[in-house]
Amino acid sequence: MTSSDSGLPRRSLLAGAAGLGVAALPAAGPAAQAAPAPTAPARSRAAPLGRHPSNWPDPEPYGRADTRLDLWPREDNSFLLPLERRPRDEELGRVWIRDTYVNCFTVEGRPVYVATGTTRAPGLDGPAPWNDGIFVWVAPSLEGPWKLADTTGIRPGAEKGKVWSPEFAGENRPGRTVVAPWQEYWHDDRFGKRGEVWAPELHHFRGKWYIVACTGDHSRKVGSFMLVSEGGAEGPYRLVEGNLDEPFGNPLPDGPDVVEPGAYFHIDGSLYCEGRDAWLVLHNDLYARFRDDMEDIVPATDLPRFRQQRYSPEPYREGAYVFRYEGRYYLLQAIWDLTSANPDGTTRYAYDTPGAGRRQYQYDAVVAVSDTFEGPYSERWTAGVGAGHNNFFTDHHGRPWATFFRNPAAGYWSHPSRKADTAVPGVVRLEWTGPAGDRLYVERRNRDGTDGG
Repeated sequence: MTSSDSGLPRRSLLAGAAGLGVAALPAAGPAAQAAPAPTAPARSRAAPLGRHPSNWPDPEPYGRADTRLDLWPREDNSFLLPLERRPRDEELGRVWIRDTYVNCFTVEGRPVYVATGTTRAPGLDGPAPWNDGIFVWVAPSLEGPWKLADTTGIRPGAEKGKVWSPEFAGENRPGRTVVAPWQEYWHDDRFGKRGEVWAPELHHFRGKWYIVACTGDHSRKVGSFMLVSEGGAEGPYRLVEGNLDEPFGNPLPDGPDVVEPGAYFHIDGSLYCEGRDAWLVLHNDLYARFRDDMEDIVPATDLPRFRQQRYSPEPYREGAYVFRYEGRYYLLQAIWDLTSANPDGTTRYAYDTPGAGRRQYQYDAVVAVSDTFEGPYSERWTAGVGAGHNNFFTDHHGRPWATFFRNPAAGYWSHPSRKADTAVPGVVRLEWTGPAGDRLYVERRNRDGTDGG
């Protein structure tokens, strides 16, 4: 989730979308629309051509963005999930969703696909200053059919598929908290009704279902939390013990101006599981191991940091996610590619800090790889243009995929001619460059490094 009143990459009020048309990639033309192929020398090692595709040369210097069209989700490598509509979705003709999350788990010997993300309440353009909780969809295959999780046995008469919401505070009982006081709706004179939940993930671990999500900027406390199901993927869910009083981690010294002082914690919580162990991944350098009972993290504060090869200067990053594939660890982060002018008048694309003359272009998926979970991680590369704040997963055949949603808040996808194609439940095939290249990219058409546009 990104955006702010200043246009900087920060979580805040989000734009909506209406309708669904055919998403058009930019043709050759003005620099703000085209995606030129970089001509700088290679910095990364390349895998040999053959069974595995090659790594592409990276733009120089480190921190430049790769904007080639082959790194975009396209009609030939991606599709939108046909998620079951709720009554609120009928006018739009599809589900409006951000931070799209999809995964596949084997449950009782069969594949179970799940989808969730940040949604909006009826009548609002986006998920702020309040939304109405977390919805879950399930399917037997990636192609579907995608049905809303059947919550009717838990809350008869309530909206199907909604597995958690601040409005469920009335379900709290002694020894069982569903919604903590800091997660409940509240009101003030500036925004009226306040409180939202963003960027949920759903995981199946050691026979139980877990949701990791975060409260948004208009909540009493802003930060990451975890729920555990006492049934199936549909719930019922309760809050883990470590979040009864506050989000995970330390409060930060500052935050957006809409957050009260001392109430801003680490956002974009994610869960990484391996064997019988699990880790919390936080925004964007932090991690912590969960206790064996999964009720809290250790340590609760002063968390360790991933070892990363940072840009200089380091821009704002969101949506950290760790994915293991072929024995390697991939650290995903979402970063805005900012455009500015080079001295020769050409367009400069970079993962940079905001400044005069710099404009948001694409919300990219940027990835690094390591032999260990903690790092050190390699130099980062652009894995998907406009595919930021996503997750990687493998289908039940072992093939890697990524999600995307096309950020409507700023940049390329915020243009009025494109906003009807934003906030979507998208998935795109990935390709691996093998043990010599160690990279995952959006599946490319031209793998020899030439411009695919």
